[in-house]
Amino acid sequence: MTTAAPDRTVRLRELSPAMRGTRPDEVVIAVSPAFAGHFTKTIVDVPHAEVLRQLMAGIEEQGVASRLVRVRETADLAAIAHLGAKLSGSGIAVGVLSRGTTMIHQKDLARLSNLELFPQSPLLDPAVFRMIGSNAAQYAKGESPQPVPTRNDQMARPRWQAKAALLHLKEFECIETGRSPVEVEAVFEPAPVG
Repeated sequence: MTTAAPDRTVRLRELSPAMRGTRPDEVVIAVSPAFAGHFTKTIVDVPHAEVLRQLMAGIEEQGVASRLVRVRETADLAAIAHLGAKLSGSGIAVGVLSRGTTMIHQKDLARLSNLELFPQSPLLDPAVFRMIGSNAAQYAKGESPQPVPTRNDQMARPRWQAKAALLHLKEFECIETGRSPVEVEAVFEPAPVG
């Protein structure tokens, strides 16, 4: 698997409390408490800047707008993605955990249901994130895209389980109970040299 060169970093600047969108042509990208904050890369070192860049590009290539929301009160992917979908004008959202686990959700589905789930974060690279964004946008347009093809590695779980557990615990330490979701803006910056 290849990862993108870390030529850019991203900072998420808070704009306002996240409100329900009114645009039927938007997809919310809902990120976890530690995404692009405490953590800056996925479990396999894909920079969060590249994750966002690819998700946003996949969405925009379909003629749909993206909006970023940070969910602070939980690190549960289904809850993050479902909340994002409820805030999305189209009812579609992509939820992303810091380690890279990702889900496409729809507002009228049960929280533990989803449109597409990408649970093996060690297998997600920039190209897959772009396809995820594209599929989310197609769902927002009322289309029925083919599911994003995913690799399956039976050894991914045992190989990455300890690191995933540590990242999960750190993510939970960043939870701010009672904090409402906030709309954020991605500020891309050159990566520090050296």
